[in-house]
This record gives sequence, structure tokens and C-alpha cells, in this order.
Amino acid sequence: MVAVRAMTGADIEAVSAIRVTGWRTAYAGIVPRTWLERMTVEEDARERRRRFASAPGGVYDLVAVDARGAVVGWACLGPGPDEGAGTGTRTGELYALYVLPALVGSGVGRALIEAVHARARELGLGRLLLWVLQDNARARRFYERAGYAADGAVQADEYDGVSLPEVRYRLAL
Repeated sequence: MVAVRAMTGADIEAVSAIRVTGWRTAYAGIVPRTWLERMTVEEDARERRRRFASAPGGVYDLVAVDARGAVVGWACLGPGPDEGAGTGTRTGELYALYVLPALVGSGVGRALIEAVHARARELGLGRLLLWVLQDNARARRFYERAGYAADGAVQADEYDGVSLPEVRYRLAL
């Protein structure tokens, strides 16, 4: 059983460890190995502390904790593009969702995404967007089971000179 709560500064090291191991696990064979090998928990934690201290309004970090209180997952939600301007429908974006690799498939991700959806509704958002690497089939299936659908938008990010396409997913709340 997991609970989801707001992230605190004390959670940053655990979140960084989950994010780095999550990248190395989920993106092995997708993102160049050299990129993944350069990632460190220490560097990620430094950046996470900086972002956490200066997070713009409307950005929400949530953590999933197990029965012992250990952080086992993290999600970040914030403002999305202003696609609903003039329609009264506000758009948010799920910036990140990571689960301790050993617990993928255990329900932690489901608990996090349900908490993200609940928070988005509390904020009055009418839709959520997210981007996922095109070749990350496992994540794409997870989001599709959660009700998201690819909307045809594609962008690319570059990792050590390799351009990797990302697919945008959308969910009406």
C-alpha cells in the first residue's frame, strides 16, 4: 500500500535516486548509454534542490511513499501550453512520473497518476498533456491504460548527438 503526498525538501535525494535509476532502466537501449552513464544522483539532487527552492507557482511535486514512509515514486505537474485560451478550458502538463524500478507494475505508478489527476481537477484543469519517448513502449502502454491518447504531435530532444522523438499524449479530465 502506498500513499501520495506533497514532496518536501527532505525527499529530494530519494526523488533524484528514483529519477536517475528510472532513466537508466526505462531508457536503456533508447537513450545513448554515454548520456545515462553521466547521470548522477548528486548532480540531479543539486538541480532538483535549485528547482524546488525556486519552483514557479503552479508546479506541484508529489511523492509516493510506502508503509515505512520511504519515497518510492515521484510525479511533477504544472501549467501546460495555453491551448484552451478563450474556451475556458485550462491545460496542465505532467512533466514527469517515475517509480523505483523494482516496483514498476506494483501499483505505485497508478497511485501517482490518480493523485496527479485529482490535483489537476482541484486546480480546475480541463486537460493534461505529457510527452513520452516514442520508443518507450512500456510507458506508452501505462499512459494509454490511464486514459491518455497520442494526439499526433511529435517533438525531438537530442541526447549526445542522437535525436529522439517524443510523442505527445492528451487526457480530458
